[in-house]
Amino acid sequence: MLGEVHDNPAHHAAQGALIEQIAPTAVVFEMLDPEQAARLGPDRPRDPQALDALLGWSEAGWPDIAIYMPVFDAIGVPVLGAAGEAGDLSAYGLDMPLPETEQATREALQADAHCGVLPAELLPQFVARQRAVDARLAARTLDALDRFGAPVVLIAGNGHARADWGVPAAIARVRPGIEVVAVVQGEEGSVPPGGDVVLDAPAPADRPDPCDAFR
Repeated sequence: MLGEVHDNPAHHAAQGALIEQIAPTAVVFEMLDPEQAARLGPDRPRDPQALDALLGWSEAGWPDIAIYMPVFDAIGVPVLGAAGEAGDLSAYGLDMPLPETEQATREALQADAHCGVLPAELLPQFVARQRAVDARLAARTLDALDRFGAPVVLIAGNGHARADWGVPAAIARVRPGIEVVAVVQGEEGSVPPGGDVVLDAPAPADRPDPCDAFR
């Protein structure tokens, strides 16, 4: 699991370097669905604008694809998409309540992520959605592992990569024998939770205050 803050170019440079070291059999992207990923053959464009047009990347609201080019440039193996419908996720226990402390912590994180403007009654829904996304990413990653063998890399946000309750925990629930390494990336000394390995970018991305959108 190679985590990231989506808009930090240094995180994608680190992911690209790790992909070269790991030499995975396949790379799974949180940001792509299977149909988009199927467009990425060996002759895929190396130009960011052409790649954006091929994938419809910016239309989906992700940061500029140019900062992801170190990742794409490092990949010489099949790319698979983890977005979209995932089929039967019943094995992941999504209908089971979380421990009270974990539920409360997750709701507090969702409140902070949305600048405190979400009504309290909506927070459980956002937590449930996060759990469902983690299960979907886990299922897609396991599909890649079954098809191509180890090692497989997943590119996803830090929240999904965290070992304690993200994709690694979802994988452990259904396939406990699989070894998973969670890499999370901080900014300027911040330490994201749940990483087996923690990397640090020297500076945060140049970004506006995300709470401006809620004011």
